[in-house]
Amino acid sequence: MSIPNAWGAPYGGYGGPPPVIPAKDLRPRSLWYVVAALLGVVLVGTGVAFIVLTVENTMHSVDTAHRFTSGDQRTFSFTQVKTRAIYVSQYGRGHVDCRVPTALADSMTRPAGTFRVTNGARSWDRVFEFTPKTTGDYPVTCTSELPAEFALGDRPEVGGMVGGIFAAIGCFLTAAVAVPVICVVTAVRRGRCRRRLIAAAAPAPPMPPMWGPPPMGPSA
Repeated sequence: MSIPNAWGAPYGGYGGPPPVIPAKDLRPRSLWYVVAALLGVVLVGTGVAFIVLTVENTMHSVDTAHRFTSGDQRTFSFTQVKTRAIYVSQYGRGHVDCRVPTALADSMTRPAGTFRVTNGARSWDRVFEFTPKTTGDYPVTCTSELPAEFALGDRPEVGGMVGGIFAAIGCFLTAAVAVPVICVVTAVRRGRCRRRLIAAAAPAPPMPPMWGPPPMGPSA
């Protein structure tokens, strides 16, 4: 409880509530919250785009529109020194064999690693790769111990797929770190600015009464 003071404000305070500081006077501006939100949206959108592009490129690496069944012969156009791959879709692990002309057979190899592309309800496994020595149209015949379909496709670019996935992860992590940091730094600095402006606008405390010696004069 304050005690009235005849020379100024009550003891225990120097007046009413602190002055109200308009939001437009605070620095940094609240626009930085919008910048943080937009940055997060852009980074997340970029990460999603990297993933979608990587998935689409992987799915389109197999030409399923020109697939052929086991035992059928299909002619394809090949370009010199451009590596192509044969993919098989079958329910199980039947032994696969392909017959191609000498121009392809000399460079045909069975990859050591496995690579699978899932397109819709079907999965396609890479079984052979070959790099033609000359450009031309060559027939291809493939067979399997199980009912199967075959398709020509591109050699998988594992490095590009891994790079796209890491780029997407990098975008997500950057958004998760940058957005909160910008918001926290903005809030802290605006709080400090508010306190400085309040201190500058606050009225000065009243001067204490000046007590001095009684006036000198003849004693009664």
